Amino acid sequence: MGVFVPREFNAAEYFLDRLARQHPQRVAICGEPVAVRYGELAGLANRFGNTLRAAGCRPGDRVLIVLPDSAEFVAAFFGAVKVGAIAVPVNPFTRAGDYAYYLSDCAPRVAVVHAVALAEFQQALQTAQPALLIVVGASPPAGYDRPAVTWETLLREASDQLAVHHTAATDAAFFLYTSGSGGAPKAAIHQHKDMLVTTESFARGVLGLHTGDITFSVSKLFFAYGLGNGMYFPFAVGAQTVYLAGRPQPESVLELVARHRPTVFFSVPTFYAALLRAAEAGARADFSSVRLAVSAGEALPAELFEQFRQRFGIEILDGIGSTEMLHMFIANRPGAARPGTCGVPVPNYDARIVDEAGQDVRTGEIGSLWVRGASAFVGYWNKPELTARARVNDWVVTGDKFFRDAEGYYHYCGRTDDMLKVAGMWVSPAEVENVLLGHPQVAEAAVVGKSEQGLTRPVAFVVLRDGVVPSRELSGQLQEFVRTRLPSYKVPQQIHFVPELPKTATGKIQRYRLRQQA
Repeated sequence: MGVFVPREFNAAEYFLDRLARQHPQRVAICGEPVAVRYGELAGLANRFGNTLRAAGCRPGDRVLIVLPDSAEFVAAFFGAVKVGAIAVPVNPFTRAGDYAYYLSDCAPRVAVVHAVALAEFQQALQTAQPALLIVVGASPPAGYDRPAVTWETLLREASDQLAVHHTAATDAAFFLYTSGSGGAPKAAIHQHKDMLVTTESFARGVLGLHTGDITFSVSKLFFAYGLGNGMYFPFAVGAQTVYLAGRPQPESVLELVARHRPTVFFSVPTFYAALLRAAEAGARADFSSVRLAVSAGEALPAELFEQFRQRFGIEILDGIGSTEMLHMFIANRPGAARPGTCGVPVPNYDARIVDEAGQDVRTGEIGSLWVRGASAFVGYWNKPELTARARVNDWVVTGDKFFRDAEGYYHYCGRTDDMLKVAGMWVSPAEVENVLLGHPQVAEAAVVGKSEQGLTRPVAFVVLRDGVVPSRELSGQLQEFVRTRLPSYKVPQQIHFVPELPKTATGKIQRYRLRQQA
């Protein structure tokens, strides 16, 4: 049926101003450090927007946002969007080289930077400088010779009243950078309407999110997944959200869950595994308030699904989304989660599994996943060739390998570059990893290919549970454990025990680094 989108539509007006008018005293952000109400949040966004206009920021200009999850992040994002500028949130915990890339790639007119990122960001300013630098929680860097103000000055001097810029629903509203696992990060261009589409399709259509909910996302706001979970999903329905400004650790997350009692919890498979290990080690883990737990980022192993359900009585709803599609387009449903699958297409999205010629494969056959829906990105900023490869008419090429079973559930097999061809047959790393996770002494596992004399063989990297000592005997036991459950060509030829797996900021395993070690 589709989502109705008015021709004129500004995301800031819908997701923030509308709620501020209707329920100004309702809490939007629960604490950390203090609760912030919708009316206050809208006022902050207006002050930020007025500051942008005073600095000569025009519709279409980029505003780089280097902030942790906070009221300031929300205000900067929607303040930029409200005046027709383009919000560009990026990781506040990364390095100077990344900031230099963002500055040169999107050429922001304004940058707003938190104190935690200022030292690294200051180094990047040697290569490019925005017309205005706004600093949160610190003074502008010494010797900076362009206009700079503190957030406190902005609050003191800018008006909290701001007229919305009249934008079309199809105007660009924000960029989201991909994680860069396939090369240099690419800025996916999203329109004002895209957040509305994902809200109606997934937040309302699948999760049934409502005013009484409290959301908590381990994934940060600068990610596509976290941006929905922690900001525009709850704001769309006038719900509350919980923020953790720093890097998530199992203990700090469990403490916030116990204190604020969220009803909808979002995370990634590796962090669900970490939470289970923390609980096993004696950390207080109270998920009694949580009615829905959601996972994305990588496929959720069936073993992890079962362990979490046994421990907490909650089924994790696994799904798949992407920066290019903004949020989930395939997901499991509450009460009908199928372990080991990503579920079925979300309302208003279509999916295909195709062969190398772009033709649909048969049920049960592995192929490449294509998806389409109204939240799809317009293209990559200044990268027309990459855009052409990622879009085939109105279909987005995900780069993921999948198969669909007879009941219509989609099974993730791995990234196209991660799939292994062993003895002429496809091997899904996810399948082997799930078997390894079923062993009582294994905490995490990743499988990659190793080429020897032109032949590819699977190799496993394994993180053991606390207190388990690696040994040659244990390596053999794990291989035999897999051999009794999978065909012999899928058994890892080598087992490497490691203290941790390399991961991206989104929690995805960096398999290319493991391939270098194999």
